[in-house]
Amino acid sequence: MRLFDSFKKTCTLIERRRVPDGEGGWLTSWVDGPTFEAAVVLDSTTGGRVAEAQGVTGIYTVTTDANAVLAFHDAFRREEDGALFRVTKVNDSTPDVASFEFNQYQAESWQLPKDGDE
Repeated sequence: MRLFDSFKKTCTLIERRRVPDGEGGWLTSWVDGPTFEAAVVLDSTTGGRVAEAQGVTGIYTVTTDANAVLAFHDAFRREEDGALFRVTKVNDSTPDVASFEFNQYQAESWQLPKDGDE
């Protein structure tokens, strides 16, 4: 077992769906997508603390297996506590010196937007 495996929790991708509202516009809803395992760790570096001081609610490092690929602004929920996150940065691929493949992302604490706030 790799060290980060012990920190992984089940997460669910949350996907935005738009359907016509019958009046020329659309209604937005959020639906559960696929699940994946991720280690989500609060960024306590100086950069993370500076971001929090500037009003960002929390910066996290998200580590997933290589087959769990997230994209910029993907939203997901950690099932253990219901916390929501949104990907803000897709990091480069696994470093050459690593003995296994993984993906890492930067994410922020997030809330689902209310209708009209998107």
